[in-house]
Amino acid sequence: MSEVVAPESVDPPVTLHIGFLLMPEYTLSTFANAIGILRLANRLTDRALYRWSIYSVDGEAVVSSAGLEMKVDGRLDPEQSMHILMVCGGYRIKDHCNKHVSDALRRLAKNKIALGALCTGSYVLAAAGLLNGYRCTIHWENLASMREEFPSLQICSSLFVIDRDRYTCSGGISSIDLMLNLVASIHGHQLVQQISDQFTCDRVRTEKDAQRAPLQYLIGASQPRLVDAVSLMESNIEEPLTLDEVAAYVGISRRQLERLFNRYLHCAPSRYYLELRLSRARLLLLQTSIPVIDVAISCGFSTAPHFSKCYSDLYGKPPSNERRVLS
Repeated sequence: MSEVVAPESVDPPVTLHIGFLLMPEYTLSTFANAIGILRLANRLTDRALYRWSIYSVDGEAVVSSAGLEMKVDGRLDPEQSMHILMVCGGYRIKDHCNKHVSDALRRLAKNKIALGALCTGSYVLAAAGLLNGYRCTIHWENLASMREEFPSLQICSSLFVIDRDRYTCSGGISSIDLMLNLVASIHGHQLVQQISDQFTCDRVRTEKDAQRAPLQYLIGASQPRLVDAVSLMESNIEEPLTLDEVAAYVGISRRQLERLFNRYLHCAPSRYYLELRLSRARLLLLQTSIPVIDVAISCGFSTAPHFSKCYSDLYGKPPSNERRVLS
């Protein structure tokens, strides 16, 4: 885990000003949870430890992905005085990311403002070149496409990442964990425990926690070979292993492998593996402009017709139709 560094010039007695830039179709729950942590920190200490401002690109109200309209304090001003700016992303983030936003964020960074991102807000920072040289994370649905588009970035699947003056989280309720760790770095763990109690959090998760529940939590810890087999499949999408190879790697026979999948995952291992690859392909089709044939190859399909048939069988439409939806 990287060292948590509080924003420059911030001393605990000083009120920390955090700005939130709401992108169109932002995830309301992720944003609200982040604000909730700051509000509780102030209430439990009876001090103004934090204050926050809400911005949009043009100063107008922003509609969340839930369809609710949020009034803002004003438009994003690169000369605005604050300690941290959090970019709040959500659906179709590429459609809302433009040169004006990137330029404003670069000016904020030049002015030594720490930058953060909630949910797909990480894409906005990456597009502006503001995650170069930093570790970061994004929602698991966007991991594959972001790694394809920004291959030089250190994009991990952690719940959240704090790397010097960059704060990124994966979305959902992970904004709670990000903000709790930020509060802990400045005001200590005792306050964080009090906030957690108010939020009915059983524990404060760390950067080491994964976004998605590991398979062993779903099926129990008694089937390590099944967990290992699934991990192998997930790590070998572009060049799929044969089932005999998977079985050999985990130290069981192919028949035993098939029994494990049928009993605990209710499908054949070949079907499970195929759907893993098609799921990855669908995310790439929806989130990138990579040619369909390149998507097919990157997901282990040697020919476009075979890919198209498998895709249509699972999703009820050919992969080319996903691109028509985007356009």
